[in-house]
Amino acid sequence: MIASVSFFASQDARSVEPCVELNFPVQGKYLPADHNYGLYAAFVHLIPELRQQTMLSILTVPGYGDGQGKILLTEQSHLKIRVPVSQIPLVYQLAGKRVCIGMHQILIGIPQTSILQPASRLRARIVTIKGYTEPESFLSAAQRQLDYLGISGEISIPIDRNGNPSRKTIKIKRYTIVGFTIQVSGLSHENSLYLQQLGLGGKHHMGCGIFVPYQGGRSV
Repeated sequence: MIASVSFFASQDARSVEPCVELNFPVQGKYLPADHNYGLYAAFVHLIPELRQQTMLSILTVPGYGDGQGKILLTEQSHLKIRVPVSQIPLVYQLAGKRVCIGMHQILIGIPQTSILQPASRLRARIVTIKGYTEPESFLSAAQRQLDYLGISGEISIPIDRNGNPSRKTIKIKRYTIVGFTIQVSGLSHENSLYLQQLGLGGKHHMGCGIFVPYQGGRSV
């Protein structure tokens, strides 16, 4: 039995509607370092229909950590959202909106739209699979999901600065969800695009299981 397969994995990968990435500039000073849930909740408050969008993937906003639970936003801080082509008008409604995440407010600008680009190596900052919180069993579960999708590639967990498998967490209300950074290499162009569209695990709307092109780094 496939463990915690997301909505995407329940579909025929070859029949999924093509996705695009909307890149919104973001203006503001700070965001919580862990803003996965807060960002999604704020968007759903503005656009309730987003709750029904099972192919919605929201990448977390990058910034510089201050060591006190916040990130400093810069001119390079952007919000990236992946959606099927048909849902562009729905997500575009975020442009020009001010949203509050915790005590912090950001202004979302006008996005640029781009198509996904294939790369032989992809990485997801955090992948979560329900019931799997140890590296070995987690990696096996992730491999089973890749096999189920018909995607061939070498899957691994990068090591952190202490030489341990890169373990990540996100908070959803009172709960802490455990996951791992995942890297998949040796991908064909076709499989690379499928993996970027489908992702692995769950909670793609909260920044999990979303793969981007990557170069460099060590893995185990």
